[in-house]
Amino acid sequence: MTVVANDTDSQTLSVHRVAGNIGAVVDGIDLGAPIGDAERAALVAALHEHKVLFFRDQRLGHADQIAFSRIFGPVTASHPYDDDAPTEFPEILQVDNRSYERKFGVKAASYTNEWHTDVTALVNPPAVTILRADVVPPRGGDTSWTNLAAAYAGLPKSLQELVDGLRAEHRFGGRRPVFTATSSYGRKVGDVPLISERPVVRVHPVTGERILFVTPGFTSRIIGYSRRQSDALLDLLFAEVTDPAYTVRFRWRPGSVAVWDNRATAHLAPSDVNHFDATRVLYRTTIEGDVPVGVDGRESVAISGGRFTGH
Repeated sequence: MTVVANDTDSQTLSVHRVAGNIGAVVDGIDLGAPIGDAERAALVAALHEHKVLFFRDQRLGHADQIAFSRIFGPVTASHPYDDDAPTEFPEILQVDNRSYERKFGVKAASYTNEWHTDVTALVNPPAVTILRADVVPPRGGDTSWTNLAAAYAGLPKSLQELVDGLRAEHRFGGRRPVFTATSSYGRKVGDVPLISERPVVRVHPVTGERILFVTPGFTSRIIGYSRRQSDALLDLLFAEVTDPAYTVRFRWRPGSVAVWDNRATAHLAPSDVNHFDATRVLYRTTIEGDVPVGVDGRESVAISGGRFTGH
């Protein structure tokens, strides 16, 4: 447990690890109140250590969430393909299971989520993601995260040496898009595709950890391999990054907030709420990211689409 004095009052901030490789609950802080320098430093350090932080019973509106998000860096627009953000809060992405069919062109009960790191099709994916729960169902709707640094560390040395030198293509939709070509998202992706080439193993710009930076949601192929070879290797790596040993699962309540290091994690949104009459509404913000760099010092490059910047 880590305890830090609060700059603005006499309360304390405490951090409690909740799983073997990832995740911590943070108590003793009101995210809607001013956050002092010591608290900010403690939260950033805890995020780098635990990869995802969980907060309970927070009373935040859109403006409060945006203000809190800024302690981690410049806040971006809601999403490269989003056009539903509240007019006065263009940084807010609404995550609402009732909109799946309209956005993705498939019935909610048929929609299948995949493990992913947020928008790695961008040349500079978000560095940090902040998600706030507003409406949650009485059961179901949990989100899971996995530690991509632990996944890399768990590989045998010979496989680490192989993937250290590989590059991969990331595209919006990955190998098997969850949206139809004629859906709202399908048309946007067809008109302005997001594709990047990046290292399979990125070096975290703060911690120096090696990150196994591939996920089913966005990684489409290994550069220089045949489709058969690429699929076989990606399936092996996807099995590693989704190993339950590296994961944590979170049960949302109204007022819950999760903050994760998008450079070192992947997450899995729930599908169970789509199979019964339930409403789940959360609000997301993201922080401008750096361009991933590999073990060899080579940066990611944009194949289609530019940088995604903050305000």
